[in-house]
Amino acid sequence: MERPLQGKVAIVTGSGQGIGRDIALCLAREGAAVITNNRKPGSSLNAFEKTDIPFTEAERAALEAISGDAKTTADEIVRRGGQALPVFGDVSDFGTAGTMVDAARDTFGRIDIVIHNASSNWVGNIMDMDETLWDISINSKLKGAFNLMHHALPHMKEQGFGRILNSSSDAYLGVEGYAAYGAANAGIVALTKAAASDVRGLGITMNAYTPLARTRAWVNAAAAYRLQGVPSEAIEAGAPDAMKRTAEGMVPFLAYLASDDASDISGHLFRLAADGEIGVWSTPEVFKSIHAEDGIWTMKDLQTRIPNELMAGVEAMQSAIRAD
Repeated sequence: MERPLQGKVAIVTGSGQGIGRDIALCLAREGAAVITNNRKPGSSLNAFEKTDIPFTEAERAALEAISGDAKTTADEIVRRGGQALPVFGDVSDFGTAGTMVDAARDTFGRIDIVIHNASSNWVGNIMDMDETLWDISINSKLKGAFNLMHHALPHMKEQGFGRILNSSSDAYLGVEGYAAYGAANAGIVALTKAAASDVRGLGITMNAYTPLARTRAWVNAAAAYRLQGVPSEAIEAGAPDAMKRTAEGMVPFLAYLASDDASDISGHLFRLAADGEIGVWSTPEVFKSIHAEDGIWTMKDLQTRIPNELMAGVEAMQSAIRAD
């Protein structure tokens, strides 16, 4: 029986470990040849840029158990009978993204699927962020997605088939301490939705997704909470159920979106969680408004109507939405 992705060729960025590794292994299991990728050989225990956390022995062991790079993932795919080629390099570099696409076509003959999972992050107050940290967060996620689109889309258009899936995060809603990361992920949502419209009718689909699973970043975050005095038991108890599982059980959904079966699904943002949830995010809309007579506002009107009408109850309503 032919597998759903048989004959397809995929690129998965950030596939040395964590969710990206599980995606690459899943695509290969379903028949795709895979270009695996991360920035350079080897892996760091630190998930956050310019952050040095003193890990406990247990934390270090947990991180070392899930460490890897593009080659170790490609080797595992080949060991299981699949086809894979590691390509090291930073996807935020325009030329490197082109090299990945060229490698897919030169080695396997085409490029059908791009899953942009790579990202970089730093956690902290926006006032402590410097230009370098901002650029790293924005470029790896948002510019990297554009770079891959630019190089892959002409070939996808020519062959009449393409699937582009971009990893976002619920941090796009605006989460304290994640200003640049949130901005990059909000950009991914807008980029994906706009580009999906641009390629409509060409046999190409584009979707984004917000994954939630236990990863290297979670172990780093838990260690940071520990350093702030939060007991390990409280960290684990307070974690969402999805953060207590690794990603291998949820990534088949991405293989489905990459298959022929999902030809009519494009321009969406999905929520994907390791506890079994698959959801579709809603599109933001104005939920409350006021109007000026004759379309003209005065400062006097604003001073009265903004607090008494427009903003009255808004905080409570937004808190209720966040709680849901």
